Amino acid sequence: PRKRRAKSMIYTVPSKYYLVRGCAEGFTTLNAFDSALLNAGVGNTNLVRMSSILPPKCERIAPVKLPQGALVPVAYSTIDSTRPGEVITAAVAIAYPTDEDHCGLIMEYHEAAPKDVVEEKVCRMAEEGMHFRGQTIKRVEIAAAEHTVENTGAAFAAVVLWN
Repeated sequence: PRKRRAKSMIYTVPSKYYLVRGCAEGFTTLNAFDSALLNAGVGNTNLVRMSSILPPKCERIAPVKLPQGALVPVAYSTIDSTRPGEVITAAVAIAYPTDEDHCGLIMEYHEAAPKDVVEEKVCRMAEEGMHFRGQTIKRVEIAAAEHTVENTGAAFAAVVLWN
């Protein structure tokens, strides 16, 4: 019998990225999450959750219209709630190294708290992660979505990696 050769999968290193955020209400928490993705501009794609590394020299671009059904690598934060009046926030932070040949670091965080509280925490997380890597930080950039729940709400923030 003929042996089949396993095909090796080639992974590419993303060369571009952008930040998105969105929030919404829905019938269920899943519907609210789905609507938050649509609000952020990534709802008709298949998100592939990535860990938190921004490749060296990755270029920031304006959000692009993603092909429907595309596999899209993202580092993201999300939170949902069914408590009317509760404030929820999802945020991502990117710490950029001074050394442009080193990768950047993305941190994700969410909490039932106002945007300024969550932004401060996710910023500190990114700074600490770069410190652990022995890297000095050029700057930190944050994207956050704050939502006051009406019935069933969700907030979402992400770094979309693209080629």
